[in-house]
Amino acid sequence: MKAGRCSPVPFNVDAAHKRWMKRPGFAEAYNVLADEFAVLGELLRARQAAGMTQADVADSMGVAQATVARLESSAGSHKHVPPVATLRRYADAVGCDLHITLTAKPKPRHATA
Repeated sequence: MKAGRCSPVPFNVDAAHKRWMKRPGFAEAYNVLADEFAVLGELLRARQAAGMTQADVADSMGVAQATVARLESSAGSHKHVPPVATLRRYADAVGCDLHITLTAKPKPRHATA
């Protein structure tokens, strides 16, 4: 982190998620957007693990801090879907590799007579 910058604010994503899932209606609404929230969670965890602020990531990516804020807040909004190239640049900025995987869905179990 560069001198003269604010320190990252600690935020435990997993603890907050666990707390929020207890709220009425939250789990149902969350499950609709689970994939988008998973992406956001990965972005935040990677940035926090790197000990970087949004401004630090923005400097490394060569973009404005507002761009990083928009990228991190876009999950679930469906208004802004970041291109893979942007996600790759973010990953590079926080010292990570970007991996996208497709996994097979579980096959439905057929009832036997």
